[in-house]
Amino acid sequence: MRKFRLKGLVLILLFVLVTMCITIDLCEGRRGKHWRPKKAPITSLTKKKGKAKTGSRNNQKPNPNPSPPVSTSPKPKPGSGSSPNPGPPVNKNPNPSPKQKPGSGSGPNPKPNPGSGCSGPTPIEFNVVDFGAQGDGVCDDTKAFEDAWAEACKEEASTVLVPAGYQFLVGPISFSGPYCKPNIVFQLDGTIIAPTSAKPWGSGILQWLEFTKLRGITIRGKGVIEGRGNVWWTGYDDSDGDLDPIDVELAEKMPSIKPTALRFYGSYNVTVTGITIQNSPQCHLKFDNCESVSVYNMTISSPGDSLNTDGIHLQNSKDVNIHHNNLSCGDDCVSIQTGCTNINIHSLDCGPGHGISIGGLGKDNTKACVSNITVRDINMHNTMTGVRIKTWQGGSGSVENVRFSNIRVSEVQTPIIIDQFYCDKASCKNQTQAVSISGVHYENIRGTFTVKPVHLACSDNSPCADISLTNVQLQPMPEKFHMYDPFCWYAFGELLTPTVPPIFCLQNGKPASNRVLSDHDTC
Repeated sequence: MRKFRLKGLVLILLFVLVTMCITIDLCEGRRGKHWRPKKAPITSLTKKKGKAKTGSRNNQKPNPNPSPPVSTSPKPKPGSGSSPNPGPPVNKNPNPSPKQKPGSGSGPNPKPNPGSGCSGPTPIEFNVVDFGAQGDGVCDDTKAFEDAWAEACKEEASTVLVPAGYQFLVGPISFSGPYCKPNIVFQLDGTIIAPTSAKPWGSGILQWLEFTKLRGITIRGKGVIEGRGNVWWTGYDDSDGDLDPIDVELAEKMPSIKPTALRFYGSYNVTVTGITIQNSPQCHLKFDNCESVSVYNMTISSPGDSLNTDGIHLQNSKDVNIHHNNLSCGDDCVSIQTGCTNINIHSLDCGPGHGISIGGLGKDNTKACVSNITVRDINMHNTMTGVRIKTWQGGSGSVENVRFSNIRVSEVQTPIIIDQFYCDKASCKNQTQAVSISGVHYENIRGTFTVKPVHLACSDNSPCADISLTNVQLQPMPEKFHMYDPFCWYAFGELLTPTVPPIFCLQNGKPASNRVLSDHDTC
């Protein structure tokens, strides 16, 4: 009986031991070096992402309701004095020193451009300040601009940032292709100023800031390109003592060749918007051999007596749209030269200046071809001319299909001009050959003039043909200047409505010309 009780006690003890093993998980084994605490299940929203490089193009869309991350850091031991892992360190320096791109050693890391949307690659931004630009208006920042462009050139849809609050002194510079990636943005929010000493310009340079052979280039922002042209403009009249003696002295040392402030050459899909270009030594904005150009919501400004400071100059370019700009300068607000076609200009404010001109064409007996030009919805005030076509004697080629519509003029010397005897000297050699002009239409030209309402001086050998005038109403400004009547010479066409004043000199019909056109004459 006693033996039976002992066996029962042993069985009860064994049962208790088995129960404890199940309850307290003693079967888990000894915690060696391979033991890890249990983790919560990891879902697709809490998977750990790999590190992204600065300026990475993997712009993943963030989850609007992410799950809280699961910590895998072990708890600190009591008494160790350590704290839980607080996450990545925060850089308290708002202007950290630029870091080198891995393996490049050529410049700071580009920064992703915020606000680019949630889809597609993130645009990469290159700030000229990160490349060493001082922006104090004294130190030469040309090299920093060159370096920033060199890096941006390697990245499609990148941005070169010229930040606000700085004045960058930049000498003559070319932002060049053709091996640059497309669709680069030049974000101009600060001010770029030109050197006023003669040394950076050498014996003379034709352009100051130049963009060449690019596909998709945009200059935008609220910044300023300041040409400081007062040291270049000649013909100073200091009889009133108004000019700064320092400016006069500097002008005497500058080369005779004056640069254009901003030029685009051989580029496709060009946009200029928002910026201001002022006081250029010569032309403010030029497009040469460009296609698909858009210029809008910008300002060009220089004094009315600044010589040869055209606002926008077009040459050998096509498919150009210029609209909603304010242009004041010392020459043509817009100048259209040879090789231009499909040009659409509208909604401009022009003045002071010389109006909107096609030409001069055919200089030095050259061939010039211009076609499909529309100029409409323009305000002109205090300009020398309104809408003008001018050609040199001896040239060849043609001007065809031109329409001037809804032009409002105020105190303009001569609102309507065709001049096939253009000459910018005291006298020019008389020549019979001329650039032919046909298909020019004037519609709704209204306002006031101070010298002559209409001047149509066409070539004896190549008369103007198919000229039409509709709703032309031009009133003289009384008791200010000596007035002239409308003038016509070998101009043929039609008055579709009565005009004010009457233009009796326009000959009806088509000219009877015996001239045989050669291949050199046609476009």
